[in-house]
Amino acid sequence: MIYKDYYKILELETSRVTIEQIKTAYRNAAKKYHPDVNVGNNLAEERIKDINEAYRVLSVPASKRKYDRTWNAHHAGAHQKNLRNKESIFEMFLGNVDKNANGEKAQETRSGEDIETEIQIPIEEAYFGIEKKILLKTVEGKNKTFTITIPKGIQNGAKIRLIGQGKEGKNGGKNGNLYIKIKIQNNKRFKLEGYDLHTDLLLTPWEASLGTRVSIPTMEDETKIYIPQGIQTGEKLRIPNKGYYTTQGEKGDLIAEIKIVVPRDMTEAEKAIYEQLKEISKFNPREETEEHA
Repeated sequence: MIYKDYYKILELETSRVTIEQIKTAYRNAAKKYHPDVNVGNNLAEERIKDINEAYRVLSVPASKRKYDRTWNAHHAGAHQKNLRNKESIFEMFLGNVDKNANGEKAQETRSGEDIETEIQIPIEEAYFGIEKKILLKTVEGKNKTFTITIPKGIQNGAKIRLIGQGKEGKNGGKNGNLYIKIKIQNNKRFKLEGYDLHTDLLLTPWEASLGTRVSIPTMEDETKIYIPQGIQTGEKLRIPNKGYYTTQGEKGDLIAEIKIVVPRDMTEAEKAIYEQLKEISKFNPREETEEHA
C-alpha cells in the first residue's frame, strides 16, 4: 500500500495543526496548482488530485486522527524494518554486532504495550471543554493523578492519548501510551443522541390549548420558541443549531418534547374555571380514540 504524506502535500511542516490552518493551506495549494494557471501541466493536474484528497481526509477531525494513527504506525514499522536491514548489512561485513562486551547476545529492545481505559464526564464539560485532573490505577495497582485536556465538543467515544503513560518498555524501549476513552453523561435537562440534544418542555394546559411563546434553556443560553395552539404531549419541536457539536465544528439541533403538566393544587377560583370549562366543553379525547379504533 502507498502511504501519502497529506501534510507534505498541503505544504504543512507538522501534523500539529488546527482545522483552520489545514483549510488555509488547502486554499493556498489549490490556488498554486489550479489547472487554470497550469494549462497543459500534467504534473499539476495530478498534484491537485492529491491536494483535494488530502483536504478531504485532514479537514474532518475524526478522519484526521485515524490518518495520523495509521501514518505513525506505518512509519514506525518502516523504521523498524530499516533498522533490521542495517543490522543485517553490518553483520555481513562486521560480524554479529548484537553482542555485549562479553560476547553474550544483547537483550532485545521492546516497546511497552498501550493501555486503554474509560472515564465518564458530564455533558457540560464535553460541550464547553475543560482541563481536569483524574485519578486512575496504574498497571502496578497504584493510584496516579493525570491532568487531561478535554477539547470543546469532544465526541462521545473519542479517545485522548497520553504519550508514554502505558506499560513500560523493556531494555530501553519506549513506554506505551495510555488511551482514555470518553463517555459523555447526560444530565437531568439534556440527553445527547448523535449530534442532537433532547430536552423536555413542560407546558400548562392553557399554554398548550391556546398557544404561546416560551423561553427554553439551551446549553449556552435561552431561546424563545412558538408553541402552536392545540399542541399535544409527546409532540416534538426542533430548534436548529442549538444541539451538540458535529465533527465539522457545526451544531446539531435541540429537540424539545412536549409534556403537558396539570396543576396538583388549585385555588377555589381555578377549580371554578375548570368546572365551568367542564360544563361548556364538548371535547372528549376518549370518543376520538374510539372513532379511530
